[in-house]
Amino acid sequence: MTRSLVVAPQWIGDAVMTEPLLRRLDARGEQLTVGAVPWVAPVYRAMPQVAQVVEFPFQHGGLQFGARRRLARELQGRFDTAYVLPNSLKSALLPFLASIPRRVGYLGEARVGLLTHRLRNPKDRPPMVAFYSALSGDTDGLDADRPRLHLAPAAIDAALAAQQLAAGSYHVFAPGAEFGPSKRWPERHYAALARGLDGPVLLLGSAKDAAVCEQIVQDVGGGRCRNLAGRTSLAEAFALIAAARAMVSNDSGLMHVAAAFGIPQVALFGSSSPLHTPPLNDRAQVVWLKADPGYQPPLDCAPCFQRQCPLGHHRCLEDVDAPRVAALLQAASSA
Repeated sequence: MTRSLVVAPQWIGDAVMTEPLLRRLDARGEQLTVGAVPWVAPVYRAMPQVAQVVEFPFQHGGLQFGARRRLARELQGRFDTAYVLPNSLKSALLPFLASIPRRVGYLGEARVGLLTHRLRNPKDRPPMVAFYSALSGDTDGLDADRPRLHLAPAAIDAALAAQQLAAGSYHVFAPGAEFGPSKRWPERHYAALARGLDGPVLLLGSAKDAAVCEQIVQDVGGGRCRNLAGRTSLAEAFALIAAARAMVSNDSGLMHVAAAFGIPQVALFGSSSPLHTPPLNDRAQVVWLKADPGYQPPLDCAPCFQRQCPLGHHRCLEDVDAPRVAALLQAASSA
């Protein structure tokens, strides 16, 4: 049996989109250990094909060479192959220092000498699931790959009990976006949507999203919304999403989590593109004014992939109103 180390991306959405790759590797008999930073590790604990998750003691930014060298010493002799999913030099450094014989990844950041098996980066932005799955060396059926996450029923029951909710009795909103304001549907639109829904609405996200979520709570009033941003673990957030009636979100990591659980969802895209990172879910509805022929004047500026609107108007999301999303939410729930 091939013992494989998978060096994971540092973003939740990217981590979810690596699941089909891991499923491919597991299907051909590789024993998988995933190395992931702590805030991404729960994603891999929701993948049954992963035998072990090792939490890397690294932070965003910086080479942190000493920490990588120490961990590499602990990993020496344990693996036959390493799959390096991020494109950075520092992510390829650990498998190299650990002397893992076969090291697979995309070319990037002058790391030719750190990898033994190198794929060329595509010129265009490909769908990310296919991008990761291609590292398996098997390119058949990449377009059919869809991420899947699984939780034990007991974990879902515990999260529901903590919120005193029943499965399917509430909606989830994920109004934040780690990348920046250009990916966020305005709070007033989320509030208008919430006022028209039956039952409670849970607002999920990180502590950085708490202020955005609190603004929605205040706009809606009446205790209809619960601001849980930064107040749940990632595993608890996963459980609440898995048991929700439906979810509305921006293009974010939690959008991909909802897709991987297969729940009805509406995903709002502004500065980014659903051609690159779509929610791969038969029950998903996508809003992207760039692709709407009836929207005038056309959004020639999209997708800009900028953190803030460089033109200052943010039309790509400002002009998506709550009734439109409510209709799509109904369609997703009926699928």
